[in-house]
Amino acid sequence: MLQDALQFLLRIVCELAATAFWLRFYMQLNRVPYANSFARFIVKVTDFAVRPVRRIIPGFLGLDWASLLLFFFAEWLWSMASYWLLGYPFMAAGASAWLGFLLYSLAACLNLIAYIFMALVAAQAIISWVNPFSPAAPVFYALARPLLRPFQRFIPPISGIDLSPMAAFVALQLLVIAPVAGLARYGRALIG
Repeated sequence: MLQDALQFLLRIVCELAATAFWLRFYMQLNRVPYANSFARFIVKVTDFAVRPVRRIIPGFLGLDWASLLLFFFAEWLWSMASYWLLGYPFMAAGASAWLGFLLYSLAACLNLIAYIFMALVAAQAIISWVNPFSPAAPVFYALARPLLRPFQRFIPPISGIDLSPMAAFVALQLLVIAPVAGLARYGRALIG
């Protein structure tokens, strides 16, 4: 019971950290304005780790590699910690097991990205219906626009209602079900 509680707490901490690091990377990638409370919150929450890592891994090609590396590290740390709590014999693990941990962590990253994207699309849709002039509206619009744009090209609004968020949800869920779950299964098989 204590092991389950500890595993739950570790997962929450690692997933929240990974989410914050991914949002920081994704906001910089999409040039989201940092003059709003949501963006400032993400920057302040992640600065403790991103600034030191940036001294070692600077930005390149306009990408925040430090945030991306920390995002992957948080998911890798969670996968390692969860197997450690289950009593996995790390000292006896071969090279294929370590490759399995990397693939499993990559699948966890892709899974989390898909769910973050779903949350961003949902937040943008709700804000656009409830209060389109909210100070947070430009942030969520800028974050959801790259995801919705391909669907909006093929799905025109019907009576002024944009159905592209529903199509984005379906596509993201299919991504989670098929290739990401397959990658996770393959990683777990290598781990043993």
